[in-house]
Amino acid sequence: MSDQNPTADSAANQPKQKQKKGPKFWLLILVPALIVLGGAWYWLSAGGSQSTENANFQMARIPVASQISGRVTEVFVHDNEHVKKGAPLFELDKKPYELALAKAEAALSQARLQVEQLRASYKAALADEKQAADNAAYQKKQLDRQEKLIKSGTTTQQALDQQRTATQAAQNTLAAAKQKVASAKVALNGNPEIQVDEHPSVKSAIAAVNDAKYNLSQTEVDAPTDGIIYQASSFKAGEMVGAGASLFTLVDTSDVWVIANFKETALTHMQEGQSATVEFDAFPDREYHATVDAVGAGTGAEFSILPAQNATGNWVKVTQRVPVRLRLDEGANLEGLRAGLSASVTVDTASQPRYKRILDKANSSAAVASTTDQGQ
Repeated sequence: MSDQNPTADSAANQPKQKQKKGPKFWLLILVPALIVLGGAWYWLSAGGSQSTENANFQMARIPVASQISGRVTEVFVHDNEHVKKGAPLFELDKKPYELALAKAEAALSQARLQVEQLRASYKAALADEKQAADNAAYQKKQLDRQEKLIKSGTTTQQALDQQRTATQAAQNTLAAAKQKVASAKVALNGNPEIQVDEHPSVKSAIAAVNDAKYNLSQTEVDAPTDGIIYQASSFKAGEMVGAGASLFTLVDTSDVWVIANFKETALTHMQEGQSATVEFDAFPDREYHATVDAVGAGTGAEFSILPAQNATGNWVKVTQRVPVRLRLDEGANLEGLRAGLSASVTVDTASQPRYKRILDKANSSAAVASTTDQGQ
């Protein structure tokens, strides 16, 4: 009686084993199904976005140069210093430009004096012309008188010839006087009543004075905008600088943006005005909001120094990247940000969930099909 039937024991244990496998079976079915359904719902309800870590912070860089040449007498800034717009950066030797201004002002005074002299010459020419005209008229009367006298026999042929010579000389003198008046008028630019400062020579002298004043004002170079001085550690007083030569850089802190290099496959639904979020590697605790400002006109490879030549026969298709410019929202905390910092960018490429877009597309297709059927 103590021995038990093994077959009976096995049969008795079978229902219990089935009860233990039941919950595991349902868990194996339900958990993956819930995960799939949750993922599908998330995908359908999400608006869609594109992300990249190939992005960096950009700030406008202004090369600082002098518009005139000269010797640096004083430097007012140092490397990495923050400056405000209009703050003096450095100064050149003023003496040569002060002398040039004095010379130009003296030339202006001389030009004005010459115009006054031209006016006086014109008036003198008019007086000479009047005198010559009066003399010519007098000599013509004398000639007419001698011609009458020769007919009556009361004068000689010699007296008549002398009068003819005097009359011709008077006419020549009058012609010369008229030419002198015309020349004096031309010297006054065709207008004897012209204002002194309206004369071309005086205008030229005034322009020279203004140019000298401008050059003198350029001996002090000021900051064109708010920014940070960069690469100015070797710029010292005593250095000779040339006009237009870049001396150091001013990083413009008022003009900033982010360049994100997205793969070409991410640009399908990307367009200007879409919202984005930006995170910088240097400040992971900050999240910046931005807006897509522009999508680049070409890929980075297309505008490289040596662009790819795809027609050479050894072409390999490579996914290209296109630079996308993003503008940070106004009021963003830019403290500590420096040009070139790495960033991660996520752009919201859709304004409504995917399931709505799918439904709209389906309704549009159905409407097109219905219109086609009615047309048939």
